[in-house]
Amino acid sequence: QYRMVKEALEERAHLLQSAPHLSAPLPIMLPIYKWWQLPYYWVGIKLYDLVAGSQCLKSSYVLTKSRALELFPMLRKDKLVGAIVYYDGQHNDARMNLAIALTAARYGAATANYAEVRNLLKTTDTGSGRQRVCGVRCRDVLTGKEFDVRAKCVINATGPFTDSVRKMDDQEVPNICQPSAGVHVVMPGYYSPDNMGLLDPDTSDGRVIFFLPWEKMTIAGTTDSPTDVTSHPIPTEEDINFILSEVRNYLGGDMEVRRGDVLAAWSGIRPLVTNPDSKDTQSLSRNHVVTISNSGLITIAGGKWTTYRAMARDTIDAAIREHRLKAGSCQTMGLQLEGALDWSPTLYIRLVQDYGLESEVAQHLASTYGDKAFEVAKIAQVTGKRWPIVGKRLVSEFPYIEAEVVYGVKEYARTAVDIISRRTRLAFLNVQAAHEALPRIVDIMGKELNWCEQKKKEQLETAKTFLYYEMGYKVKTDQLTDTSEISLIPSDIERYKKRFHMFDKDKKGFITILDVQRVLESISVQIDENTLHEILNEVDLNKNGQVELNEFLQLMSAVQKGRVSGSRLAVLMKSAEENLRRRQAIPVDRSGGGL
Repeated sequence: QYRMVKEALEERAHLLQSAPHLSAPLPIMLPIYKWWQLPYYWVGIKLYDLVAGSQCLKSSYVLTKSRALELFPMLRKDKLVGAIVYYDGQHNDARMNLAIALTAARYGAATANYAEVRNLLKTTDTGSGRQRVCGVRCRDVLTGKEFDVRAKCVINATGPFTDSVRKMDDQEVPNICQPSAGVHVVMPGYYSPDNMGLLDPDTSDGRVIFFLPWEKMTIAGTTDSPTDVTSHPIPTEEDINFILSEVRNYLGGDMEVRRGDVLAAWSGIRPLVTNPDSKDTQSLSRNHVVTISNSGLITIAGGKWTTYRAMARDTIDAAIREHRLKAGSCQTMGLQLEGALDWSPTLYIRLVQDYGLESEVAQHLASTYGDKAFEVAKIAQVTGKRWPIVGKRLVSEFPYIEAEVVYGVKEYARTAVDIISRRTRLAFLNVQAAHEALPRIVDIMGKELNWCEQKKKEQLETAKTFLYYEMGYKVKTDQLTDTSEISLIPSDIERYKKRFHMFDKDKKGFITILDVQRVLESISVQIDENTLHEILNEVDLNKNGQVELNEFLQLMSAVQKGRVSGSRLAVLMKSAEENLRRRQAIPVDRSGGGL
């Protein structure tokens, strides 16, 4: 464990140096609610600093109760003793993954996107008579074409799919991978300070929960439970509620943690491993394991993001020994990744000055693409406005611009899912915003990749399915169904009925787009018909093109209970009611008819 922690801390320092635009230190607070825990955690955290040695990001420190609440005002105050703050690293994982692949290509690697291994190629060693792996049979997932790749050495680095490739080599080999599901949820940024995370090391069932600022939102997680290996892991309502329940334990009573504030949720699979060479085969390792089969297949399994470089080094060292390859010493320590070379913390200012980008957009581009941000800015379209001069956003509340879709295609993005989840983080930040941006994204990609209308339709539907199941849209929409319970007190029911009948003038028992348009026109508000259709469709539970009184009461009940938040129809109708009330004539009877 000591060696694993020490290696991880060394690699963390390397990560911050090799991709400074993608990674940064983040202070994390451990709130203390029992006096005896203060020295206990303090010793543990100080040992963490000690092991890091010269690679320690910043020294940990103790906070008084008042200071802890000043830095993290959302914290629960009662019984709070104080807090300990330590520093860890945070990075843009999707962009880091791409930066590694692009850097490898820059140094001569041949890379293939959307290629899957169908089977291993083998040949008989003339000296020993043994079967040896000499390549793989691949399939291009996008075209369906198959091709062979010959190699002196084949490395299996497939994460949760480790065992499926090992069984291509030997059907009898025992499994070494123990997949574990980790669910995360994203909530609005106001749930956490801009630059301070929270760690709960002692949850109700012993798992660790993080609560961190991320991309101007708040990310909370993670669960740790056994799962089956799948390419499409799906978050469950049970896991989401577990995370929210633990978060409630740490936030103050004046801060309501609402289920409706979950903007996105997803599940990932950790490839925990048992070392096949270990005597205790039941012990799971969070470290990495390198194994070599009788046929020469090299497998690297386990590990974590922070230690990716050390994992690669150990794997290549094993390959050199096993296959007698010619190579010099490892060159990757200190090697800067794509975008890091000319990056500086003030690079975004040049983007604002040279191209007329919004400051928020420029900061996003600089922290995502590093010194390649200028290439994105060059292809950004002129807005026609006084400011910003270039850079049309995909959705108003996020700094992603249309030029990033074009640039994503240049960086081998081939599906709409690529763009919303891996080239931008829209799907991970807000599934509804991603859903809203999809048509425009598909249009831009269609133009760049010459998609026909049928292809564009397929891409749109595939991306919507991805958002619905894998990014938590389904569990979000399930909060309001046609069987949802109405739990409102009689006075609230009467109040909401009056609001509903303001729109349903004819007392039909339902409202349509025409009803909403009529009320909006009376208060001089204009909303286009497509947007109105979307707004009503969110609440139209039986999908009959109209919103019945019962559906409206179900919506208002869900809003009150916190299961649904940000309902456009609920806000629209409340706003319209208040506007109409303000516009009612002032009674003049007491003034004799005059003013």
